Amino acid sequence: MAVVLVIVALLIAGMVLPLSAQQDIRARQETEKTLADIREALLGYAVANGRLPRPAASATDGAERAATCASDADCSGFIPWAALGVSKLDGWNKLIRYSVTPAYANAAITMTTVANRTVQTRDSAGTAQYLAGQATCNTTNQCIPAIVFSQGKNNWGTTEAGVALPDASATNADEDANEDGTTTHTNYFSRLPTSDTGTTGGEFDDLVVWLPTTILINRLITSGKLP
Repeated sequence: MAVVLVIVALLIAGMVLPLSAQQDIRARQETEKTLADIREALLGYAVANGRLPRPAASATDGAERAATCASDADCSGFIPWAALGVSKLDGWNKLIRYSVTPAYANAAITMTTVANRTVQTRDSAGTAQYLAGQATCNTTNQCIPAIVFSQGKNNWGTTEAGVALPDASATNADEDANEDGTTTHTNYFSRLPTSDTGTTGGEFDDLVVWLPTTILINRLITSGKLP
């Protein structure tokens, strides 16, 4: 009987990891779909209003922030889920984050409105490189109007009740950068997930998407909002 119980215990233990892995995969797929839906909703909002929405009023109020953004920090927070009619939570029940260029959210977008958000990744040597945007943003070399991201399963995040979750790591520098927008609230990181604490930038499981300027402008032109 003892041998049988040991065998059963080993079989159950062998099933736990696959089940946990399946749950993580499902949560990630759900989050990817939510982020894609939000990106499409942002385009729809821009077509209807001529501008992008400002962040949510608070972690518990999904209405758009009423006051215009006086700074990049003012335009970084949570997705205004009520204003967009989208889900506010990722697959791990954390609030979706959102950062938008103030000029794109405070007034009607024009052909010369400059987007100032950027996204970086890291090459094989660990050096930060731009995925979208560049060091200098201007009308000739546009950056990104808006960024939407999930803080993943591990580290950082905010619950549906508005409770900020603590960082559980001292080595996840790139996730730290996303938490505060690299202090300026304009630059964010997007990398393949890793649990390697020794890699440059540390472990990483954030999911980051962005709204390209060309797609937004083309949508506004097609809808007649821009010449």
